[in-house]
Amino acid sequence: MRPKKTRTICCSTNERCFKPQCLATSRLKSVQITLDEFEAVRLADLLGLQQVEAAKQMKVSRPTFSRILSSAHAKVADGLVNLKEILIAGGCCVVAPRNRRKI
Repeated sequence: MRPKKTRTICCSTNERCFKPQCLATSRLKSVQITLDEFEAVRLADLLGLQQVEAAKQMKVSRPTFSRILSSAHAKVADGLVNLKEILIAGGCCVVAPRNRRKI
């Protein structure tokens, strides 16, 4: 298996999570979204970038970006539908220097 290429992100690397309030924390299962998946959702869904442009910003190919985004969508759907805690952390990423960020 090939090692993953380092992806460029612009979001903070601080750990984030979202929890349903309707279940006790002790009863929650969780799903983890990596930082590159989080960045893909931000670029495509929040900012509305085309996959080609978003892939350029993350320094990955368009098919790789598509796989990252599909994985993120599946995990977010699992978390929302099945009332799971959504953790955002990890992944093979480097944060773009502040003066080089495009968006």
